[in-house]
Amino acid sequence: MFDLSSMMQYLPAFLEGFIMTAKVSIISIGFSFILGMIIALMRISTHKILKYFALAYVDMFRNIPFIVLIFFSYYGLPEIGIYIDAFWTGVLTLSLAVGAYTAETLRAGIESIDKGIIEAAKSFGLSPFKIFIKIIMPIALTVSVRPLGSVFINLILTTSILSAITLNELTGVSKVIASTTFRPFEVYVFLVFFYGLLTFLLSGLFNLWHLRLNKYNEAG
Repeated sequence: MFDLSSMMQYLPAFLEGFIMTAKVSIISIGFSFILGMIIALMRISTHKILKYFALAYVDMFRNIPFIVLIFFSYYGLPEIGIYIDAFWTGVLTLSLAVGAYTAETLRAGIESIDKGIIEAAKSFGLSPFKIFIKIIMPIALTVSVRPLGSVFINLILTTSILSAITLNELTGVSKVIASTTFRPFEVYVFLVFFYGLLTFLLSGLFNLWHLRLNKYNEAG
């Protein structure tokens, strides 16, 4: 018989899994954003080596299943003497994989900027660095922030695969509880709730960021 109250004693375990998922997600989002920005700038560079390297990187990480990447990182790299624990394997692999999607999203935002705006800024004597920080980045992020939100929500959902390398995030904890209690329906109700909560919070943050960027651009 359906009984959610039977799961209350396992709430601390669910919360631990939730916190682990949140930690992996937040750190991976930060790394993938920085990496994505670097790769996006390389993609639009006039330097052929940088441009082709970035293109190869994006194509490779967008065309390899994430579960293959995570297995290669966790089980394959130790064979050549590279040992990384499950937490950092998850963070680094997620960052590399999602960095490719982030790069393409940011590149599209940068390339959508009217070249006349940049030329006008140059005519006022602004340095390339100031043009990038004051003009290109705010406009590009305003265009890209909602697609970026979707990319990073997908990152959160992808963390569920990390249970395959023994990381006790939400899905891993839920599998253990389901096998212990023999109540998979109730367990996965909690699992759906916690993933929904995490993605709802992130979506709300990106909506606030989008509103803030619009105000910033209007004021500028």
